[in-house]
Amino acid sequence: MKLSQFKFRLPEDRLAQYPAPFRDESRLMVLHTQSGVIEHRDHFYDIIEYFDEKDVFVLNDTKVFPARLEGNKEKTGAKIEVFLLRELNQEFRLWDVLVEPARKIRIGNKLYFGEDESMVAEVIDNTTSRGRTLRFLYDGPHEEFKEALYALGEAPLPRHTILRPAEPQDLEDFQCVFAKNEGAVTAPTSGLHFSKNLLKRMEIKGIDIAYITLHCGLGNFREIDVEDLSKHKMESEEMHVGAEACRIVNQAKEEGHRVCAVGTTVQRALETAIGADKRLKEFDGWTNRFIYPPYEFGLADAMVANFYTPYSTLLMLTCAYGGYDLVMKGYKEALRDSRYRFGTYGDAMLMIND
Repeated sequence: MKLSQFKFRLPEDRLAQYPAPFRDESRLMVLHTQSGVIEHRDHFYDIIEYFDEKDVFVLNDTKVFPARLEGNKEKTGAKIEVFLLRELNQEFRLWDVLVEPARKIRIGNKLYFGEDESMVAEVIDNTTSRGRTLRFLYDGPHEEFKEALYALGEAPLPRHTILRPAEPQDLEDFQCVFAKNEGAVTAPTSGLHFSKNLLKRMEIKGIDIAYITLHCGLGNFREIDVEDLSKHKMESEEMHVGAEACRIVNQAKEEGHRVCAVGTTVQRALETAIGADKRLKEFDGWTNRFIYPPYEFGLADAMVANFYTPYSTLLMLTCAYGGYDLVMKGYKEALRDSRYRFGTYGDAMLMIND
């Protein structure tokens, strides 16, 4: 398929700038991929009506950290935005980061953070046109350093969908209630719809949950600059699939129960870790799997997605799973209904293979 096939007009006022008052009360569109039937539900928590005891939801338990910092360059005082990507070395306080504006930063420059400029970092390497390696100059235990660093940061909201400054509440809103393993610089947004109350209701109904970890990176939001999708390369993301997740998922498949992948990150993780026997295998490494139509999925019987932006790799994976024609039909219906909201804090879509 071609990039241009994922174009549609999305007015800015349809991008949700805040989440629903309660996580599980966003709207839910249900696509039945075999019959082509489309349902509209007023509340996401209605999702449990489509699943039975021993069905499995696979959730991504990655935890977002406050990755966006604002600092000042030494001598000139120029404002510099630093986006933390990953910690490279604990002992030497080395971090892989993006900086804006990149043209103002050179190796050897010092950056100061915080009102009292108590946090200092030195640029020690240029890795890409925007990327840098910073060494934070901090004396003290590593946990104390991380706490001080994160206290200066804000929620790393995607700026192409959240068109406002981050607010303190976003640190909680932009985090799944089941988040556990730190490492993501953006949230697995389909998981944001799950509340503690909904998870409890799922438990009472006997629906099982398997947790995998895929640390969501900024590559999900990179613009695709080729018309031929086969030439696009995804950035690698760290992922982990443990023995317990494999046991839960494989047992469900063997017993004929449904497995629901919650979000594009879970779907890519499952397709990365699936074996030739169509069973989930333990995995500890990195994936750059790019999924777009046509694609044959090996594990999930259902999938939860958000309503994504035009041209996005997230939309492409959704179309690969639900079927291009049906998903785009669903998007047209959502665009005609002003109650549906798109983007990071937007509404959800459930696709079921029945």
